[in-house]
Amino acid sequence: MSEFQITAQERTVIGKKVSKLRNDAIVPATIYGPKTPPVNIQFGYREIQRLLMTAGSTNIINITVGGETHRVLARNVQRDIIRGDILHADFFAVNEDNKIRVEVPVVLVGESPIVASRKAILMNGATSIRIEVLPRDLVNKIEVDISSLIAIGSAIYVRDLVVGSGVAVLNDPDEMIARALQTGAQRSAATE
Repeated sequence: MSEFQITAQERTVIGKKVSKLRNDAIVPATIYGPKTPPVNIQFGYREIQRLLMTAGSTNIINITVGGETHRVLARNVQRDIIRGDILHADFFAVNEDNKIRVEVPVVLVGESPIVASRKAILMNGATSIRIEVLPRDLVNKIEVDISSLIAIGSAIYVRDLVVGSGVAVLNDPDEMIARALQTGAQRSAATE
């Protein structure tokens, strides 16, 4: 897990008046949590854009505002439907003693010998996994080595994932991650 740092300014403008902030390239945001009263903040557009591109929603972000630092996760980023510009961001203040639930991406690594030889095609299943974990044990991705896919029909399921200690996977254990499937040419040859 990586941690990211950013400084925010306190925001006094609320409601419909925040559109003026956006016109000035400022993004309104809010920090909230079970033990944190809501804190209205704002960032320069480029700063928050760069941060969200690198930190995503699976890395701890340390936001300093008014001399106080909040350990947060990006929870909800509202974007303009047409242009994709960031309109507002919500940050969830984590409590180090409470488990959190997050969605982390699945990243396929390695090479399947049967797929590499073009005797099979790779079918992807779940692209993200929901986990429950203490903030200090948070992982930002789960890597799955597909080199074990050595025969047609071989598959990797959620139950096969190797995750760190303290990480509980919430997905169905029988959910598929990746499978080596027979190619179309092989299927048509088999039916002749």
